[in-house]
Amino acid sequence: MSLPQRILAIWLPFMTTDRVFRQRLGRSWRFDGRRAEPLLISTRQGNAQRIAALDEAAGRLGLRPGQGIADARAMHPSIEVMEEDREADRQLIEGLAEWCDRYTPLVSVNGEDGLFLDITGCAHLFGGEKALMKDMLARLFHQGFDARAGLASTPGAAWAAARFRSPAVIAPGGERDLLAPLPLSALRLEPGAIAGLESVGLRSAAMVMNAPRAPIARRFGRQVILRIDQALGSVEEAISPRKPVPSLSVERRLAEPVSLTEDIERLVFILAQALQPHLEERGEGAERLELILFRVDGAVSRVGVGSALPLREPRRMARLFQERLATLGNTLDVGYGFDLVRLAVTTTAALGGRQATFSDGFASEGEDAAFFADRVRNRLGGKALAVPELRQCHVPERATGDNMAPLAASPPAGRAERPLRLLPHPDPVEIVDPASLDFRWRRVTHTVRRKEGPERIAPEWWRTGEDAAVRDYYRVEDEGGRRYWMYQEVPKVLGEAPRWFMQGLFA
Repeated sequence: MSLPQRILAIWLPFMTTDRVFRQRLGRSWRFDGRRAEPLLISTRQGNAQRIAALDEAAGRLGLRPGQGIADARAMHPSIEVMEEDREADRQLIEGLAEWCDRYTPLVSVNGEDGLFLDITGCAHLFGGEKALMKDMLARLFHQGFDARAGLASTPGAAWAAARFRSPAVIAPGGERDLLAPLPLSALRLEPGAIAGLESVGLRSAAMVMNAPRAPIARRFGRQVILRIDQALGSVEEAISPRKPVPSLSVERRLAEPVSLTEDIERLVFILAQALQPHLEERGEGAERLELILFRVDGAVSRVGVGSALPLREPRRMARLFQERLATLGNTLDVGYGFDLVRLAVTTTAALGGRQATFSDGFASEGEDAAFFADRVRNRLGGKALAVPELRQCHVPERATGDNMAPLAASPPAGRAERPLRLLPHPDPVEIVDPASLDFRWRRVTHTVRRKEGPERIAPEWWRTGEDAAVRDYYRVEDEGGRRYWMYQEVPKVLGEAPRWFMQGLFA
C-alpha cells in the first residue's frame, strides 16, 4: 500500500536581500538581532530601473517590487540601492536545495525563490510533519533567512499555504478549504488571466472553483482549469528532483558535530557496515558511492568514489574513501563541523554470493588488481591510470593511437596476452636458429627458452603496399626471463626467406 503524497513548499520572500545581509553581517544576523538598513535591488526593464527585490524594512516604507527606482528615491532619498546579481541568487537557491537533502532526496527548485520537497514517508524520522517543518524553519532562521512553509498533498496547495498561511500543515482532502478564501494569485495563474477574471467579478479562488468550467476555459484558457485541478489533486503534478535518488543510502545524525578526518573515516566504516546486509539481500555490489557531509551552517560537501568491480565489503569501501579524503586535505572545508553524514550507493551491479573479506584470505588476483586501480584512481584522479586508445585496425601499430583512455576494469577480450607497450616502429630482428627462434636484436643475441605461437594477423583487405603483409606473431621468453612479442612476415613468393621484426615487450 503506497503512502499518500505529501509536499512541503518553502518560500523565501526576501532571499536576495537576505543574501546581501548574510555577506555583510554574517549568517546569524537575524538570530543575533542585528538590524539592517532598508535595501532595494534594482533591475533594468526597458529604459527604466525598477525594484526587483526589497527587504522587510523597505516594504514597511510602502515600496513594492516593480516600482521605479527614481520614484523610490524621490520618496526616500537615503535608501540604499544595489544592482541585482542573478547568478548569485541562482547559486544560493541551488545551495539551499542541496542543504534540503538532509530531509529528503526529492528536492526541486520552484522559480527563483522557492523549493518543493516530497517528504512522503520521511516525516516520521523527524517526529512528524509539524516537527519537520519547525526544525527546517528554525534552521533557516539561524542561517539568516526569512522562510515561509506550507505542507499539503499537492504542490499547488502547498505553494499557496506557504505564501498565504505559513506555517500551515493541510490535512489530505483539505485543499479546497485552504484555497477558497484566498486571492486568485494563490492558484498560480498568469497576471493576464488574473486581470481578466477580476474584470468579470471573480476575485477569489472560491468564485473561480465554483464557476462553470466551460465558459472559464473558453474565455480565459485551459490553464486556469488545469491549475485548479492540480491544486485540488484531480490532476497529478509531478515535481522533478534535482538529482537522481540513490538506490540505497544510510546516514548518521550526530549530537556533536565532527570535523576531524579520522572521525569522518570512522563514520564511513560504520555506515558501510550498515549498507552491507542490504546489498547482500539484493544480490548487488556498489560501483559508485557518494559520501554527503552536511555542515552545521548549511553548506554541503559531496565526496564520490568508484570501484572497478562491484563491492560491498565495508573495509574496502572505507579504504577507498580514505584515499579520496587524503587527496582533498585542506580543500574540504569543515567549517564548524558536520552534524549529518550520509553514505549513498549511486550505481550498483549484480554480485552473487558473499564477498570475501581481507581476513578470509582468498580474494582473487583480479580483485586485488582492481582494488589497487581503484585506490590509485580515487587518490590521483580518474586519468591517473590509462591505456592507449584503440582504433579499428588489424595491424597493431596502427590500432594503437597517440591518445590515452582511462584504464577499464579489465582488459578487452582477446588482448590479455598482448604487451602493454609497443615499439614506435617494428624493429628488424635476425633469427639465429629457426628451430628454437634464438635471435639477435640490437647487437645482442638472445637464447629462447620458451615460445608460443604463431598467431596470424592479416591486414584489412583494402590495404596495399608494405603494411599489407600477413604476419605470424610469437611470444618468446629468453634465458633471462625477458618476454618479447615478435613476428615474421609471411613471404608473398614461395621460397622467399621471411623477414622478422620485434613489435613489443611484455612487462
